[in-house]
Amino acid sequence: MIESPHPPAAPATSPASREVTNRVRVLSVLVEDGPNTLSKISGLIRRKGFHVRSISVGPSREAGRSRMTLTVDAGHAEADQVRKQLERVVEVIEVEDVTSDDVHSRELVVAKVKSFQVAGLVERGAKVLDTGADGTTVEFAGEGKDVGDFVNELMRHGVVDVARSGPVVMRRTA
Repeated sequence: MIESPHPPAAPATSPASREVTNRVRVLSVLVEDGPNTLSKISGLIRRKGFHVRSISVGPSREAGRSRMTLTVDAGHAEADQVRKQLERVVEVIEVEDVTSDDVHSRELVVAKVKSFQVAGLVERGAKVLDTGADGTTVEFAGEGKDVGDFVNELMRHGVVDVARSGPVVMRRTA
C-alpha cells in the first residue's frame, strides 16, 4: 500500500470567501439520538418542499446526542421556516443557521480510479487507501470547493466509482 503525505491544511473559511448562493443554507442541528430522528427531520423538510442537498450526522460531545449538518436549498426566509419547524420536533434540542458564520467546513470524497492514474491525484493531496486489480481507492478531504475541484479532476482520471460526503461544519472560535 502506498501512503501519501497528509494534504496541507485547508485555508480558513470566511463569509466573504465562501461561494454560497442565497438559496443554499447550512443548518447545524443538535438532536437526541433515537431510531426515528433522522426520518422525522428529513420527512419534515421534504413535506415543506425543500430540497436537502446533504445530511451529515455524527456523535456530539454529549452521550445520547448527535450533531446533524443539513445543507438545504432554500432562501433565508424559507430556511427560517425550516428552522422553526425543526424546533418543534421533540428530539431537536437546538437549530442554528450557520450559513453566514465563520466556520470550519470539511467534506470527504472516496474514489476508485484506474491504478495508472494515481500519481496526479496524490500530487493534489489524495491519500491512497487500497490498491487492487480493479483499481486504486483514494480519499481526499477539504473545503467544499476543493473537494468539488478534486471530483472534477477525478473525471479526467478514469474514475471507476466515487462517493462524496456533505459538509461537516463547526464554528470557529475567536
